[in-house]
Amino acid sequence: MNPAAPTSVRRVAVIGGGISGLSAAHRLTELRSESQQPLDIMLFEASDRLAGVMGTEEIDGYHVETGADSFITDKPWAVDLAKRLGLEDRLISPDANYRRSLVLHNGKPQPIPEGFMLLAPSKIGPVLKSPLLSPWGKLRLGMEYILPRGNNGQDESLAHFVRRRLGREVLDRIVQPLVGGIYTSDPEKLSLRATLPRFLDMEKEHRSLIRASRRQSARRKDNSGSGARYGLFATFATGISELFAALIASLKNCDVRMNTAVTRLTPGPENASATLETADGRHEEFDAVIAALPAYRVGDLVAAFAAPLAAQLQSIEYASSAIVVTGHRLADVANPLNAFGLVIPAVENRKILAVSFTSRKFPDRAPNDCVQLRTFVGGAMQPELLELDDEQLLSLVRGELAELLGVQGEPQIARIARYQQAMPQYHVGHLERVERIEAAAAALPFFELAGNAYHGVGIPDCVHSGEQAAERVFSRI
Repeated sequence: MNPAAPTSVRRVAVIGGGISGLSAAHRLTELRSESQQPLDIMLFEASDRLAGVMGTEEIDGYHVETGADSFITDKPWAVDLAKRLGLEDRLISPDANYRRSLVLHNGKPQPIPEGFMLLAPSKIGPVLKSPLLSPWGKLRLGMEYILPRGNNGQDESLAHFVRRRLGREVLDRIVQPLVGGIYTSDPEKLSLRATLPRFLDMEKEHRSLIRASRRQSARRKDNSGSGARYGLFATFATGISELFAALIASLKNCDVRMNTAVTRLTPGPENASATLETADGRHEEFDAVIAALPAYRVGDLVAAFAAPLAAQLQSIEYASSAIVVTGHRLADVANPLNAFGLVIPAVENRKILAVSFTSRKFPDRAPNDCVQLRTFVGGAMQPELLELDDEQLLSLVRGELAELLGVQGEPQIARIARYQQAMPQYHVGHLERVERIEAAAAALPFFELAGNAYHGVGIPDCVHSGEQAAERVFSRI
């Protein structure tokens, strides 16, 4: 005899059409197909496009990324997703010919010492020859080799850790601009345990970061480069939009509601279901809801029935930033641009955070004899710059590029992407806050969280967050 069929089809709502929400919806479709269980999946997106402002645009021969231009591969979730979507043969790595970073020093771009990866050097000789540190700064860095371990293993800020291990000059001149370019954050507040825990683990296991870096470098086949571990990054042949296009195409059997903001969430009996109200006055009932929105927006949705959870969500601070993409003839740029990019220390008192030389990193990002530059502005330490209008912002960036890289003439293209309140700030104590959030959310059986506010801000982290939420929902219903 066949088992009795279910009396009703289960329904799941995914709120938010960014990378986390798309990944959650896609994983639900996979689970539905694998299990042959009936499941209605509905995705709500408040704007007129999925993936937010992230994506790839073709502008006069330039492949322009308006968000992330690549992702790290030692976190496997984005690569795994690409494989399941049939995109594995579309993945490409950065050009090894330019695998290093520059940092501004006294107004001039200087190479970050070979082998210096984010927080620690794997090679001593290049550091000793570098003009980035004074003789005292180099001596203080060398003392790290004999310093004892930290005394308690508790969370601490990036700034405190680097000063404690490597000295103030290394923090101000190298680490702050490198990490600031990733997290757009204040290093005095940024939690090391929540963002770069491997360095705490290196200290715990090896005592010295230098000792640990040199041992790890000796085990790697390719330890060239500086700044970040660029050999571990990847993107798609024509840009990140290949991933989004494949994800969106996979949702053909889902109900995708564009321009539909969810304004209220009301739990059902015993929190076993929920009713969603949208801005157009519609009401829909679901067995489960995945909220893939910024934490403060999720807080607004749950405040009426889960005030402690809302308070924790809304305590996560966010920063705003902008990416100004410009295209130039190489003949109009004095600097040779023989790197992947330039980072700007806060002590240099400039108006930009970093410049990525995108067409040096990946092929076909600019026409022949041209270069694409992506300049980052704002962040937690310069929020006032996001108050400028587009014309003022472009003028500011052109002035900085002229002074720092010798960029002259009118840009061939210009595209500005603004990220308002989009980057969560992982302050000291972030992991404990997330534990409290997840404990409070667990009291709502219909409810799951996904997004970049909890366990990582990169594309792989967001993919993993969405997929895990989908798997938890599916196992329950």
